[in-house]
Amino acid sequence: MTQPARFDRGHTDDLMTFLAASPSPYHAVATAAERLEKAGFRQVAETDAWDGTRGGKYVLRGGAIVAWYVPEDAAPHTPFRIVGAHTDSPNLRVKPLPDSGAHGWRQVAVEIYGGPLLNSWLDRDLGLAGRLTLRDGSTRLVNVDRPLLRVPQLAIHLDRSVTADGLKLDKQRHMQPVWGLGHDVRDGDLIAFLEETAGIPAGEVTGWDLMTHSVEPPAYLGRDRELLAGPRMDNLLSVHAGTAALAAVASGASKPTSIPVLAAFDHEENGSQSDTGADGPLLGNVLERSVFARGGSYEDRARAFAGTVCLSSDTGHAVHPNYAERHDPTHHPRVNGGPILKVNVNNRYATDGSGRAEFTAACEAADVPFQSFVSNNSMPCGTTIGPITAARHGIRTVDIGVAILSMHSARELCGADDPFLLANALTAFLER
Repeated sequence: MTQPARFDRGHTDDLMTFLAASPSPYHAVATAAERLEKAGFRQVAETDAWDGTRGGKYVLRGGAIVAWYVPEDAAPHTPFRIVGAHTDSPNLRVKPLPDSGAHGWRQVAVEIYGGPLLNSWLDRDLGLAGRLTLRDGSTRLVNVDRPLLRVPQLAIHLDRSVTADGLKLDKQRHMQPVWGLGHDVRDGDLIAFLEETAGIPAGEVTGWDLMTHSVEPPAYLGRDRELLAGPRMDNLLSVHAGTAALAAVASGASKPTSIPVLAAFDHEENGSQSDTGADGPLLGNVLERSVFARGGSYEDRARAFAGTVCLSSDTGHAVHPNYAERHDPTHHPRVNGGPILKVNVNNRYATDGSGRAEFTAACEAADVPFQSFVSNNSMPCGTTIGPITAARHGIRTVDIGVAILSMHSARELCGADDPFLLANALTAFLER
């Protein structure tokens, strides 16, 4: 099947590279920051005094990044146009006392982060990645991107009830991965292994934020390679698209009349209530300091926020061919049909009629088709950072995204063209 000329698989190839390089939120923001640096952005520290110079800047805090580009003619009251996303994904995370085992097996003690499809983590080769904190307070990223861990499933011969009752997993008893053999399980084994792997002197690591990831790389799927299978597309697909859009706008010939912003938060999958989550102060602090650094007053801040618009970009549900009855009968988003506009009248999504018009204008400017998503009235509706952002900062917010299958699986599925279409729509939105 020949693709229309406007589809650029180069963008999707680059997304695959981004996904593979970002096995944790900390790696995701480091990868995004590296790309923004190449586009001329410079990191600023939250502990430093900020000046009002124009150009691209960004701040990093843990697994979150906020980046913005100030045009030459930006006034203190110039509004912002924000692409919001999140860097975290459901997975298995290492406990404070990680070394465990039984019956000659070495295991790693893990907690369940977010709401993963637990069965998708069974019998899968897993690596380990995240952030190590050293005695002097500095941090180091670590990524063991090879088969290291595995959560072995019980053979059907030992549980015949699976056939009749389906698989039932206890999060505490059944999800602890194995990573070796030995009867003498010693405290510190895992961290010592990671110190050696990262080239850190023994005993220097005193804290860690570690998580598992599938080591199987992203791949095109299907007869015509029109699908993309890969990990953490919820929601690194949006982080990647937002990073690409912000870099394109900052380096483009036509300068934006608003201040374009990328805000990629951590902890969306468990409620966003942290210093790096959307329900924390990070975004508001950055926007306010940008206004004040340009000589603005509280009145300028109020004017800027009143004119600000945020696109909260997260993945949504494509119609599932085996479970079509779970979807709204009149709203069936399809993969490769363009980004989706997510609507819920009970404010689980922040979109209203004016937000729809805003997104329509961006898609029309980019010549990008889009679809609408609502939940089946008989099914609970999920939510995003959209309503949180709107309520916390008083800014107009629209929920959008890309339709996928297997959401919250260790390996998700989307259309290979949709990431490119989303990035084009986000670029047009930031340029407006």
